Amino acid sequence: MDKRKQDVAYFLSFCIEQYMNAKGLSREMAISLLSERGVLDYLVEHFEILHTQSHQWIIEEIDEYIKESIR
Repeated sequence: MDKRKQDVAYFLSFCIEQYMNAKGLSREMAISLLSERGVLDYLVEHFEILHTQSHQWIIEEIDEYIKESIR
């Protein structure tokens, strides 16, 4: 696995873990929600910008993205 793919994988894992803990979800529920709403693809697509942000900012960004996906 090349360095960027590994970095993205770690970042996704970090985001899932942070979101799971912030929202009191099981790992499976968090992955399912983030996958169904397209959040994981969004995180990968915008990795270069997002991975430099704080965990709280990322949680807020995920919440905003989910809210927009419902509309």
